[in-house]
Amino acid sequence: MNDYTLPDEVQNIIKKFKDKEFQIFVVGGAVRDLLMGKGAHDFDFTTDAKPEEILKLYPKGFYDNKFGTVGIPVGKEVFEVTTMRKEGLYKDSRHPIDVSWTNKIEEDLARRDFTINAIALSDSEIVDPYQGQNDIKDKIVKAVGDPSSRFQEDALRLMRAIRIATQLEFEIDEKTFQAIKKNANLIKDIAWERIRDELFKILESKNAYEGALQLKKSNILQIILPELEKCFGIVQEGPKHDRVYDIGEHSLLSLKFTPSTDPLVRFAALLHDIGKVPTVKKDIDGNVTFYNHDLAGGKIVLEIGKRFNLSNKQTDKLYKLVRWHMFSVSEDQTDAAIRRFIKNVGLENIDSIMTVRVGDRLGGGTQTETSWRIERFKERIKEVLKKPFSISDLKINGKNVMETLKIKPGPKVGEVLNKLFQEVLEDSSKNTKEYLLKRIKELVA
Repeated sequence: MNDYTLPDEVQNIIKKFKDKEFQIFVVGGAVRDLLMGKGAHDFDFTTDAKPEEILKLYPKGFYDNKFGTVGIPVGKEVFEVTTMRKEGLYKDSRHPIDVSWTNKIEEDLARRDFTINAIALSDSEIVDPYQGQNDIKDKIVKAVGDPSSRFQEDALRLMRAIRIATQLEFEIDEKTFQAIKKNANLIKDIAWERIRDELFKILESKNAYEGALQLKKSNILQIILPELEKCFGIVQEGPKHDRVYDIGEHSLLSLKFTPSTDPLVRFAALLHDIGKVPTVKKDIDGNVTFYNHDLAGGKIVLEIGKRFNLSNKQTDKLYKLVRWHMFSVSEDQTDAAIRRFIKNVGLENIDSIMTVRVGDRLGGGTQTETSWRIERFKERIKEVLKKPFSISDLKINGKNVMETLKIKPGPKVGEVLNKLFQEVLEDSSKNTKEYLLKRIKELVA
């Protein structure tokens, strides 16, 4: 596991510092990835050189923070070099009140979050005071030192532990996980966009289901997505239901089976049934119903999008995927009905909502990803998209209307064209010049 090769530009930076008799080490996730034999990116460094000394080595560098981090441009990349530091007490579960420099790499590593991230390496040595290499080998995410202290220093670490374990397919050390549960409420101190970023990294992982399950078990889910947490314990059951399942569990399984790597699409799959909480009822026959849960869910995700500081475009897509996830795939739908579906969902979201439907089916216990009706529906969409979709696609125009009715330009022309267009939407075979010219007279008769 100690066999690693540093890129040339990284080695050049190390050499430049060492030529001036400074200590310098690569730290962070890149070290972990190198030791795991994976491709490493985003190399960060720590050094005993002070910020002003770093700037003498790299005059084009920039330094505008109190944490000793200097950005140094090398070619098209910018590498961050931070002076080794010790940190005092933390405030607001995020920022240390005071920072002091040190020349001991072990003191710098002591402030880091997890043992697998508390390893430093240079061109000829590895510094691993917390046995992070052993935890890499054992596939364990373990906090450095006392886990509660680490999470109280920076509450985002609560989610980072789950995110890293999800991405790497590691287990979370039991003592560390219990500390996550104990300190879960601290996540409230973290900005929503930072929570969103960690959540989306979990969702885009191939192990998103396991990550979401850990968020649930750790009590974090009930804080960041209480609307989803409320789905657990609500069971769809009754004489007419072939399958009985808990809505919360179904939501997690829908996430698991949604064939997309887009975190926003997976987010929609996770949230698609949250409208069932406010709409749950039981009829006189004992059947649990959720009438209009798609409509209710759409309204709820608009609030969630706002809370997570999603962009307008992201929120709009999330809304459409949840609001319209119950789309009908009846074989006798008209062209007009399919056009309404395309308009409601958005042409750019068709593939996404189809993947949400796959997750919904498999997450509900259906054994197949699709059905002949869904496949026929997809074909119908393709067919309809090739057919007239605006008044300008009609085989006649305003001039034909005026000549046939012997009228001058005016609102009447538009009214007639619009009526003809509605007929063609229902039945595209009517879009012939002969038929439409005949209908002009009939419409005003």
